[in-house]
Amino acid sequence: MSKSKVTVLAVDDHSLFRKGMVMLLKSFPEVGETWEAENGMMALDVLKKEPVKIVLLDLEMPVLDGWETAKKITANYPDIKVIMISSHKSMNVISDLIEMGVHSYILKESEPDEVHKAIKSVVNDEFYYNQLVAQALMQKMQIGAHEKPVFNRDVKITSREKEILQLICQELTMKEIGENLFLSEQTVHTHRKNIMRKTKVKNAVGLVKFAISQRIVSI
Repeated sequence: MSKSKVTVLAVDDHSLFRKGMVMLLKSFPEVGETWEAENGMMALDVLKKEPVKIVLLDLEMPVLDGWETAKKITANYPDIKVIMISSHKSMNVISDLIEMGVHSYILKESEPDEVHKAIKSVVNDEFYYNQLVAQALMQKMQIGAHEKPVFNRDVKITSREKEILQLICQELTMKEIGENLFLSEQTVHTHRKNIMRKTKVKNAVGLVKFAISQRIVSI
């Protein structure tokens, strides 16, 4: 991760949870300034004035809910990373939010360490992949939704590239993958770019879908 600290906005209508989240965020060494908002409308007001890099966003809120807020953020602030934090476990909702451009989805019942991992991953690698997201994407692909991706079955993935895909799907960052495979972080990034070029996917979500569709990983 870059030495510069990331700025984070926590958005939740429950004051106790929101303020607890802010306290947790301030304990992370990578996190710098933090802001909070109790609904989506207030969050958008903050984004107009402050240099926020990551938004932790609740799904169900009054005034402007997390769904509509995420839609506006991904459309108008493409450089901001959005992590949904919710108690809702609907696979359809999760997969649709990921398709919208949200960078991860974690449950409110998760351990603090998962919030930390999600923040590090979306900053370094654009996306935080966990079992919840994996299950949602798998279900969407299995039911044959109209957005179902079609990959060229003749794509040749090397054994090293397959290893890297598997580790991406084990929630590891590029740095952690490099440490596991005794490669530099830059080499891992180069391998990932090559995989994306071969598969013609545009982002980390596409890589995960490819890995699932080719049974490189199983859920």
